[in-house]
Amino acid sequence: MFVVLSGVACIATSLHAQRKDTVRYLGNTLVNVDYHHGQLTPAVGVHNIQVFRANREHPELAEGFGFTYNHQPMLAYWNNKFYLEYLSDPVGEHIPPGQTLLCNSLDGYTWTKPVVVFPQYKIPDGTTKEGYQGVAKNLMAVMHQRMGFYVSKKKRLMVLGFYGICLDKKDDPNDGNGIGRVIREVYADGSFGPIYFIRYNHLWNEKNTSYPFYKTSKDKGFVEACEEILSSPLTTMQWVEEADRKDPIIPLHLDYKAFCYYHLNDGRVVGFWKNGLTTISNDNGKTWPDAASRAPGVVNGSAKMWGQRTSDGRFATVYNPSEFRWPLAISKSDDGLNYYNLWLLHGEISPMRYGGNEKSYGPQYIRGIMEGDGTPPGKNMWVSYSVNKEDIWIAKVAVPVKSEVNGAVDEDFSKMKAGEELNEWNIYSPLWAPVRIEKKNDDRMLMLKDEDRYEYAKAERVIEASKTGTIEFSIMTAQNNCGMMDIECQDAKGDVAIRMTLDSTGRLQVKAGAKYKNVMGYDANQLYNVKLVYNTSTRLYTIEVNGKQVLRALTFAPVDKIERVVFRTGSRRYFPTPDTPAEQTYDLPNAGTPETKVAIFYIKTFKAS
Repeated sequence: MFVVLSGVACIATSLHAQRKDTVRYLGNTLVNVDYHHGQLTPAVGVHNIQVFRANREHPELAEGFGFTYNHQPMLAYWNNKFYLEYLSDPVGEHIPPGQTLLCNSLDGYTWTKPVVVFPQYKIPDGTTKEGYQGVAKNLMAVMHQRMGFYVSKKKRLMVLGFYGICLDKKDDPNDGNGIGRVIREVYADGSFGPIYFIRYNHLWNEKNTSYPFYKTSKDKGFVEACEEILSSPLTTMQWVEEADRKDPIIPLHLDYKAFCYYHLNDGRVVGFWKNGLTTISNDNGKTWPDAASRAPGVVNGSAKMWGQRTSDGRFATVYNPSEFRWPLAISKSDDGLNYYNLWLLHGEISPMRYGGNEKSYGPQYIRGIMEGDGTPPGKNMWVSYSVNKEDIWIAKVAVPVKSEVNGAVDEDFSKMKAGEELNEWNIYSPLWAPVRIEKKNDDRMLMLKDEDRYEYAKAERVIEASKTGTIEFSIMTAQNNCGMMDIECQDAKGDVAIRMTLDSTGRLQVKAGAKYKNVMGYDANQLYNVKLVYNTSTRLYTIEVNGKQVLRALTFAPVDKIERVVFRTGSRRYFPTPDTPAEQTYDLPNAGTPETKVAIFYIKTFKAS
């Protein structure tokens, strides 16, 4: 009888979830965490750009401090620039001193060197936290914020942060027992106004803190902007974790983390939190239901979830659809409630160069541009995130979001409109392994450059899925004695059927089962026209170079259809795995020094039919 009743209860709960007006994922795609990309089909036209690369050995090549815990980026677009804020600690999470940095960009690809916007803050000796052992002695604050920017109604840009207290590495800065939230203005010339507290936590006030209260400012417009923030429930809802547990300006006092939101077409507000939690407010965030619930069908662990309206009037969510912090995926909806797709946004995990407390592997803590915080030119969607809680990245996502390409591809980068050559390409572009269009021999070419011993450059072209087809490209290398490039034909899940390799000894090789087969030599600064004809049913393929057939072989692995071609300046990565210990305790050697030899590859044309 108990089993029967339990079954009935489960059915009733399921039916209730189906009837409830909520965000839900109705697709069938699930990730395989054995792969960093989860075996997800990529969203077409995503550009993954590294904004900041941590460097302990050579801080002058980074932000000047050498801090290697960098996390929780926030994004805004104001005064024709992108602004990105992130917090930073020397080695690991919640281990002081902490500070918050800011950088900006005109185009989202090239970023300024980060500068400190909220500096390290001294906690008074003798400070304690109720219910937690320990007493502050020569202790600095740790920063923790889920909101970074606010553009006022009069178009003034405010940047915000929060000073928390961690008495040891297991303490939490977002337990309601921190010092308070700080704010300052970003001026049009890039300089900053004074730092003020906009909200104190209990036990703290203008008499025992190092910055004045915002109301003391003589700038009436600044005070007005602060009051505007404090009166916006959708803004202050983002403060819930760090705020006093009974702070009256927080609309919903529940232990939910990393709030974000968007407005539906009917004016209601959808809220998201970590763990795939969601609910809807009917009064613009002033009140919420008593509890949120997991979005049916959405898989998400303890990492952030991001949602927004896209420029085509649709909606998108971005999150880690697993209990790990990989891969990073995007899902699309017509109405903001029903999501059907799950496509890859970032499927790379670079080696964690510096171990540290609570540093999780993978692309994580996604945050786009909040409603009201600016709209970049063009139709693209922009989101920021950290990788390994170490490096800061941004992604430009082509809108409308799609996963398929139909028809033949015929691209000569020199003949395409400047700035639009890579609209249909997916690129993965670290700072020391950039991918971009550059001039070479009076032609514009797709360049992949690599001087990072722990990273690679990658350019990926999705093509129409086919069992038979022809792929042609012209390629040139600047060297034949260092570096390497894999050129792969993959299916929708990223399984590789054909791999060609330009190796570091001047040889073109192909993967043949467990071995590699030498095909021919190659010279630097010579253009090679490569033609590959394939048939996945017979597994046969041929390669021609400059009009001469150089290989007839079998694919080294079977696939149903070829759906993308990948150019990558390094071997595929498989570490970490789901069984890798959660916390890395070691550093990698020479992590802060570029390679002495630089490898550069140029692609002039690409065709697929």
